[in-house]
Amino acid sequence: MLTRNNLSSVFVLDQDQALEFYVGVLGLEVSADVDFGPMRWLTVRVPGDRKEILLERPGPPAQDEKTAEQVRDLVTKGAGGGWLAFTTDDVDGTFERLVAAGVDVTQEPMDQPYGRDFGIRDPFGNHLRIGDV
Repeated sequence: MLTRNNLSSVFVLDQDQALEFYVGVLGLEVSADVDFGPMRWLTVRVPGDRKEILLERPGPPAQDEKTAEQVRDLVTKGAGGGWLAFTTDDVDGTFERLVAAGVDVTQEPMDQPYGRDFGIRDPFGNHLRIGDV
């Protein structure tokens, strides 16, 4: 029986830029930042949470260079396929803070059947949902 999900990943094209966004703008913390040689294992998480998010640059060893180049092209177009969802106690206040930080908004806060949330994109086109769900 599965007991929990401890790791998710999204593709990013520049891990330093991803850190600036996920840590500097969203307020996540670095969980791991390890150079494995062919790749940098860079994970972040909500402070106090055990679940990590791998900020993965497409490439070896998971993909050959030709495939990685195709994935990077898709990520650049916002079609990388990744998305993340976060919970906040203050949907509207968080939205205002992120707008002031210059994030790319895809949907302003609105009431949904499951709660109130809004949508943004990271600098690489990955979709993020933030709400009280």
